[in-house]
Amino acid sequence: MKHILIADDKPGSREFLRTVLEYSGYQVTEAADGQEVIEQASNDIDLFLLDLQMPRLDGFGVVRLLREKPEFANVPIVALTASAMQGDRERALAAGFSAYIVKPVSLPILRAELARLTGEQA
Repeated sequence: MKHILIADDKPGSREFLRTVLEYSGYQVTEAADGQEVIEQASNDIDLFLLDLQMPRLDGFGVVRLLREKPEFANVPIVALTASAMQGDRERALAAGFSAYIVKPVSLPILRAELARLTGEQA
């Protein structure tokens, strides 16, 4: 069972993602902000889903800190954002994110990205 850490400062967003991911067979850990992601990051995390705008440490800060650690250099990290602007996708991918998903999250897109990044069936 793949383990996904989801980070979003909005409890409703975390609850939605947790429900979808657990229903799809993933183990889920939640974080309310970027600092919690860094504190909870462990070698058993197979993928990170990070909101870009979070208190204490935003998604860009988290991806930078995770990518500096050899154990997370190749772990997929997906950016989630509700405020998508032109050029944001490119900026996120250049910063080290593996994928970029706009909120509200489309379930087919989410499932397809997770399958692509984890090598599992959608």
